[in-house]
Formats: sequence, structure tokens, C-alpha cells
Amino acid sequence: MKIGMLTGIAFAALLASVPAAQAGGRLNVLCGADEAWCTAFEKAFERKTNIDVSMVRKSSGEILAQVRAEKENPKVDVWWGGTGDPQLQAASEGLLEPYTSVNKPDLLPWAQNFFEISGGRAAGIYAGALGLAYNKQILQKKNLPAPKCWKDLANQAYQGEIQIANPNSSGTAYTVLATLVQIFGEDEAFKYLGELDRNVNNYTKSGSAPVKAAARGETLVGVSFMHDAVTQKQAGFPLEIVAPCEGTGYEIGAVSIIKGARNLEYAKLFVDYALSAEGQATGAEAGQNQVPSNGKASVPPGAPDITKIKLVDYDFATYGSADVRARLLSRFDSEIKAAR
Repeated sequence: MKIGMLTGIAFAALLASVPAAQAGGRLNVLCGADEAWCTAFEKAFERKTNIDVSMVRKSSGEILAQVRAEKENPKVDVWWGGTGDPQLQAASEGLLEPYTSVNKPDLLPWAQNFFEISGGRAAGIYAGALGLAYNKQILQKKNLPAPKCWKDLANQAYQGEIQIANPNSSGTAYTVLATLVQIFGEDEAFKYLGELDRNVNNYTKSGSAPVKAAARGETLVGVSFMHDAVTQKQAGFPLEIVAPCEGTGYEIGAVSIIKGARNLEYAKLFVDYALSAEGQATGAEAGQNQVPSNGKASVPPGAPDITKIKLVDYDFATYGSADVRARLLSRFDSEIKAAR
């Protein structure tokens, strides 16, 4: 019997063992992925299991704040999607429930490694690299040079032309912050961020908002994950997508069960489906272009080939830790945000 058949049988057996109703029979999920994928996944899981899901989309930083605030009386069962760093922090703070899915053997090595770093409390569901996306029509109209590197964005020619998210609310932007620190060193990175700040017209709450703004012509350059820019380009917007010349960081999007979840068995089923090839296929169906973590899942045709991108050796253990994250965000607030 094939492994895929085994996991399918295990999933069916677990589903059969779930009580008909738990805490009102509704699974409560916070989603950090794109709204389109949140909706598509919710509907697919409900069809698969007949479990009613209440899913709310928030940025990763907002989800972490909510999970912390509700620590003594959790109202959420599952955290699905969004950058994995905040989930690693939540795991280190004892906010997540350990769970080993029946689909863990099918995960690619980078996802297996993420699972081990989390202490078995969060599992990788997709990967994606950071990049820049600029609107070709605006660039031509204003006769500006095309950015190719992180350092290019500090050029005074781009004054008021750049959008990036706020790392306090956005997991994407925190990944940018941690990436720059790992590329340039911490002091040099914050010096660069100070120079970049002069060119930033808006620090958005959502990590994908900058490339969506660039697609609509509301800003020249958006800094985000490349797969989010690909989705906009596939929709017909005039974007050019760039992997920065110095190298770039990447995310591992994750899924986890909240400690004290009221619907624990439902939550386990949700994680199993999120790690299955079938569940991960909902991303491409929703127009998303991340690289799935399940080795049996098909990679979306438009997904950036991360094997051809110069990636930093991103240190998830260090930059996903509570003390490092808190220190970097505090420094951002005092040196960058406070200067505006």
C-alpha cells in the first residue's frame, strides 16, 4: 500500500472518531495568508469534513498579539498561514499545542527542519522569497532607473515612491527586517532603513499591500514576497519582479494549534489537511504562487524558482525567538518609526 493511501486512510479514521459537536461545533481559525486563499481553503476543508469553520484574516503580527492576549482563555483553535517567525515565537512562549500530523513524512526537508525548530508545535506549509516589484509604466513615465538591489531603494530618485509594510503588524515586513540584518549586519541595516525611510510613502499593515499598490499604480515600488507580486502580474498588471542582487530572505508559512484549543480534534484534522497535497493545492486554485511543503503537491506554474534565487541562510531559530524579535521591533520603532 502506498504512503498516500495510508495517510488518506488515517485521515478518514481520525475524521470518523471526531465527536459530532465540540464547543458549538465550529472551528475557529485565524488566517495569515492572502484573503483569496483563506476563503478557498475554508470552503475546501468544510466540503472535505463537514466541519463548520469560522475563519478571520489578519496579519501575522496581529495574530500573535491576539493569541497572547487570549492566553488564559483562548478563543481561537488554529493559526494558519502567514510567516512562520511569529509562530516560532508563540511556540517558545508556550502558546501552541504540540502535534505531529499523519502527513509529516511527506514534508520537504525545509519544512521538516521548521517543525523541529518549533519543538513540534508548528509545521511549514509553503515557502516564498522576498523581492521587489515595480510598476513598469510609472518607471517609464518618470524616467527612473530600474531597482535591482536593496541598496538601490535608498536612492533619492525614489523619494516618496516606495511602499513596505510595518514589521510590527506584518510578518512579511519582519522577514524583510531580519533579512537586512543578516545581509548587512544590524547597525548597517538600521542605517540603511533610515535612508530608505525617506523614500517610503506608506508603511502598510498587510505584507502584500505594497505590491498590490504598485500593481494599481498607487506607488512605484512595493516590497513583499515575490509570489504575491506574481499573482498581481498574472492578473495583467504591469509589474516587473526583482530578486535583490545582494541576496534575499524567505518565509516558511506555517500552521499550528493554539494551546487550550476548544476544538482540539477538529484542529488536528485542519492541520492534517493543511499539510496534505490536496489541501495545499487550494493555493494554486486560489491564484497563489507559493512553493508547497508537501513533496507530493504540484508546484504552481507561476511560483518563483527559489533554487535560482540568491537566498540568505535565513536563521529561523534566532530571528523567530522572542527576545531578538522584540529587540529588533523596539529598535525599528525608536529609530525609524519615531523619526517620521
